Amino acid sequence: MPISNKSGRRYDREFKENAVALVRTGRSITEVARDLGVSMWSLGRWNRGVNLGQPLREPKTLAAETPEERELRHLRQENDYLRRQRDILKKAVGILSAEMPPNSSH
Repeated sequence: MPISNKSGRRYDREFKENAVALVRTGRSITEVARDLGVSMWSLGRWNRGVNLGQPLREPKTLAAETPEERELRHLRQENDYLRRQRDILKKAVGILSAEMPPNSSH
């Protein structure tokens, strides 16, 4: 079953297994991906992993985060936000200083 979140769609192990099983029945990756609404890249990766004997993984949920991972994620988000604010202010200063006439008292 697809799980939606901010970073995109996530699929549980059962969904991935069923999708790969459809490919193994002889249907093309393109056809299965289109029918299920999955990217061909993801389906191809799942299929290659199964062919190499790698288990399909469950999507990592926020509930599975350790406190350290949660704090790190929060700090990274805050850092990105502050960088964007700084960049906006730099642009505003550049625009305003370009519009200001030179000081003639010097």
